[in-house]
Amino acid sequence: MMRFVILTSLLCIAGASQVNPVEKVLEMLSGLQAKIIKEGEDAQKVYAEFSEWCEDQSKDLQFSIKTAKAEVESLTATIEQAKANIGAADQQIDELSNSISTDEADLKAATEIRTKENADFAAEEADLVDTVDTLERAIAIIEREMAKNPALLQAESQNSGNLVAALKALVEASAINSQDASKLTALVQSSQNSDDGDEDMGAPDPAAYKNQSGGIVDVLSGLLDEANGQLAAARKTENNNQHNFELLELELKDAIKFGNKELAKTKKRKAEAGETQASAEGDLAVTTKGLNEDVAQLGDLHHDCMTKAQDFEISTKSRGEELKALAGAKKIIAEATGGASSQTYDLAQTAMSFLQTRLSTRADLANFEAVKYVQKLARSLGSASLAQLANRMGVATRFSAAAGEDPFEKVKGLISGMIERLVKEGEEEASHKAYCDKEMSETETKKADLTAGVDKLTAKIDRQTAESKKLKEEVAVLAKELADLAKSQAEMDKLRAEEKAAYVANKAEMEQGLEGIKLALKILRDYYAKEDKGHESADGAAGGIIGMLEVVESDFSKGLAQMTSEEETAAAEYEQTSKENAIAKVTKEQDVKYKTKEHASLDKATAEDSSDRDGLNTELDAVNEYYDSLKEQCIAKAEPYAERKKRREAEIAGLKEALTILEGEAVLLQRTAGHKLRGGQM
Repeated sequence: MMRFVILTSLLCIAGASQVNPVEKVLEMLSGLQAKIIKEGEDAQKVYAEFSEWCEDQSKDLQFSIKTAKAEVESLTATIEQAKANIGAADQQIDELSNSISTDEADLKAATEIRTKENADFAAEEADLVDTVDTLERAIAIIEREMAKNPALLQAESQNSGNLVAALKALVEASAINSQDASKLTALVQSSQNSDDGDEDMGAPDPAAYKNQSGGIVDVLSGLLDEANGQLAAARKTENNNQHNFELLELELKDAIKFGNKELAKTKKRKAEAGETQASAEGDLAVTTKGLNEDVAQLGDLHHDCMTKAQDFEISTKSRGEELKALAGAKKIIAEATGGASSQTYDLAQTAMSFLQTRLSTRADLANFEAVKYVQKLARSLGSASLAQLANRMGVATRFSAAAGEDPFEKVKGLISGMIERLVKEGEEEASHKAYCDKEMSETETKKADLTAGVDKLTAKIDRQTAESKKLKEEVAVLAKELADLAKSQAEMDKLRAEEKAAYVANKAEMEQGLEGIKLALKILRDYYAKEDKGHESADGAAGGIIGMLEVVESDFSKGLAQMTSEEETAAAEYEQTSKENAIAKVTKEQDVKYKTKEHASLDKATAEDSSDRDGLNTELDAVNEYYDSLKEQCIAKAEPYAERKKRREAEIAGLKEALTILEGEAVLLQRTAGHKLRGGQM
């Protein structure tokens, strides 16, 4: 009865709003919370990816720095070893040069001694050969003449005590020429002097005495034997000296040859050590530069990553504070405005609906309350099935009353059937939900892992590709710079050669002209300086000429000095530029070598990572296909299971409440059966 009076009084309320502002505010707060949470999740994902990138970059840079430091140590050791090898080579070159110089000096001295000995032997041999020839011819002539003229034999016997006199007598009687006779006389006198000397030293030699007493032929024969003996001894000595010289010459030449060979090898080793040192120094410069860049990049990376971490921490804290404020506001609004909201908005909506309903009996009122309760429940839960049930309940109420049937039983049957259907759907969906949760959780985890792996490899491949492309571009630029440098150096060499040739020619002409001017001035000055000239000379005109020549001499001297200065400056600039170009060439070539090696390594790593990514993509495609099939089974509806479960439980609870309302009204109607509602029928 009281509810009927309250509903009747609501007819006075008109123009009530169809939207509840408090619910709209709560809905907006919830949406804002969801948005902030979504932003936090996105920021967390971005920061996780950035943190992983920082870790990967840091590891790569640390590995690069470690590798570069090891390479710097290796190159430094190589340079020190090359310097030590160069020092040892210089010392060995000095020792070999001194040894070669000593051997060459010894060979020269030995050659000079051998030449002198050979000359002495040649003279001695010629003299002895001449002596032997003279003696042999004399003996033959004397023996022939004695055979033809026995008187010579008597003369020989008479002069046997004086060989020289006997020899002269034989010469006068024979065909021995005067030159040979002089030689024979000298030989005999020399022999007698030698014999006399021996006699002065003691008793005469019996053989010599026998030879003298034997006649002149015997004496000459003895002299011939002696000359042959001296000749043989001289030749033997010469052979020995020549043999010894040849051995010494061979030994010295071998030593010089070996020394020169070792000297060449040592110089080659020195040059190789110099090249090794230069190459290592170039590599060291490039590696040191790269190491410094990596160290600086690592410092910048740490700074950027720490800054990003601080910003993320600050934003996360701020976002948490915002969510806390929104949650507090939402809680206060929900807890503090429930009654006011219901009084302000719900009753007005009920009254407006009530105006559209025709109420005739208490049963109609009970059914109306149940229908409106289900309609409200359908709106609050957003349930289409409850809204449909409410419509069916309204239709059942009207048609049951018109047909004389019990409307309560019809409506209660509809509500009970809906409750049973909702309970059955809940049980089926709960079983299916467990399966879906398990499969989708595992699939999403695997999908996330594969996606993260693919994204990581993609980022790594993109980074490596970009670095490789950058290195290739740098190599191309360096190659062009090297070509331009070589072209510039060639043009500069050509220009320097032309300048130097022009300078040599011009300098010769200037010097020749200057010397000519000086000579002309000397001639003029010497002449006009004389006092006793034989005629009246043109001293005035000569003074002007000399003045002009002095000006020309000064101009020539200045021009020559300027030309020399410009040549020296140009040569110095050329040498300096050439050295700088050589250093730049070595540096760029080493840079090209290093960068080429590095981009080749990056390309290889990119190919390997691309292969790995293709494998992950294949596996990810299979997982995505399975995941799509799961979504069709498990999340085909837009509403999540938890909300559906919550809504279904609310629907069941509301329907039970509606049954309670109907059952209470049914009991009340049974007690007041046969009585009419006071106030008549509306």
